Amino acid sequence: MSGGASIRHFIRLQDLSDREVEDVLDLSARFKRGSSRAELAARTVGLLFFRGSLRTRTSLEVAMHQLGGHTVNLTASSDFWSLEAQPGKVMDGEAPEHIRDAAEVLSRYVSALAIRPALDGRSWDVDRRDDKIRAWASHARVPVINMESALWHPLQALADLLTLRETLGELAGKKLAITWTHSPTPSSSSVVNSVLLAALRNGVNVTVAHPKGYELDSGVVDEAHKVAGEKGVAVATEASLDDAVRGAHVVYARSWRSLEVYGNSTLAASRLARTQDWMIDENRMELGDNARLMHPMPVRRNLEVSDEVLDGPRSLLYSQAENRLHTQKGLLSLLLRS
Repeated sequence: MSGGASIRHFIRLQDLSDREVEDVLDLSARFKRGSSRAELAARTVGLLFFRGSLRTRTSLEVAMHQLGGHTVNLTASSDFWSLEAQPGKVMDGEAPEHIRDAAEVLSRYVSALAIRPALDGRSWDVDRRDDKIRAWASHARVPVINMESALWHPLQALADLLTLRETLGELAGKKLAITWTHSPTPSSSSVVNSVLLAALRNGVNVTVAHPKGYELDSGVVDEAHKVAGEKGVAVATEASLDDAVRGAHVVYARSWRSLEVYGNSTLAASRLARTQDWMIDENRMELGDNARLMHPMPVRRNLEVSDEVLDGPRSLLYSQAENRLHTQKGLLSLLLRS
């Protein structure tokens, strides 16, 4: 993981070795079967939200409670003020405090910091650097856990891997279709970036489908091809929706922003208006190999995915969401039990 010898940060799934991923998933499965111990008694995790959350906040709170620890929840919109991330800044703007100082102080209160940073939303070149979460990791003296930045959502990736393993058994050689879906409020591509690389690392062949103009970050795509070459699996990132789903064992639906018009709301709305046929329904799911559906939620019913699929036997959504709890217990145990 990132960090010095005594501080292990979790910014992206790649911060875990293959062996550590397996250890976390094995431990998570044991937790899910009912194994429980208060191994994090007297440990506290500070949860800092600069954006909203439902599943991440709740599952992390419950995870720490079930492991005997505690959480302190802070939300930027109500509990504290703007923080400056840029080093060497003359702080004559809105932010009265620097992340450097906040990280140093909070490190003296808590055992770890879990952070969901705000996005600038105007420039992908700026947001993709994940400067804020990396500033916290640079200055904190306790582990920093990424609860979703612009580029990565490693907590979701862990839950997705556990769900895939429970559903498919041996993952090597299986096919995953990651499909863009229509939404009036597309999300960050962080979830897709994370599950793409996570699946490839575990021997899954991955096909990504999206409308023209919704290509993934070029750096992530390059890394995906590199991982695929190392693992001897296939990756395609320019397929049509039907071609991606055809023969897939799992269809992973998700809407994400166009990086070409990132920060330009007028052009983004115009481009989005031409994509309303990008929905997953039963007819498309039938193209797969007894395909199951995954989606990280929240999901817009009958716009991204039809009710028939969401409420039918193909859907893994609720198990996928539940696995956030178990895999976060596994991760917290790995990071903090010593």
